[in-house]
Amino acid sequence: MYNETELQALLSKWQAILRLKDWDIKLDLVTKEWHKTGDVKIDLDNKTAIVLINSFNPKRTNTEAVLIHELLHIKLWGMDQMIEDLLHCVYGDNEDDPKFSFAYTQFMQLLEATTEDLTKGYVELGADDKSMPFGRIQKDADDEWG
Repeated sequence: MYNETELQALLSKWQAILRLKDWDIKLDLVTKEWHKTGDVKIDLDNKTAIVLINSFNPKRTNTEAVLIHELLHIKLWGMDQMIEDLLHCVYGDNEDDPKFSFAYTQFMQLLEATTEDLTKGYVELGADDKSMPFGRIQKDADDEWG
């Protein structure tokens, strides 16, 4: 569904804007059934990352926004890992513990909301496609109204 050449150009553009030029970032298009629209795998020690973009059945149509969102996860990765480590120090390693589960869920929701807010700001400032995703709530609205 997506043009890989165009995505590579967008990756170069946003890698520069987000000051990630010192990172080696590879773009992989997912071409089979996948429940996500995008994801990123990160090796902070080596400053390498693979950005995965769902090209088979994407949940969002603004690919530039998806790419920006995943690149912002790279920027926030050190803080993300520090907070996860802190949660393990405070609550232990039992992920079934309700206290750990609560704190971890709250942190992940805040991380995603912050990443998405930053994405929207960058889209507004510099993306070619400035359309905003309504994703889950659009599905809810469609289901409500039939």
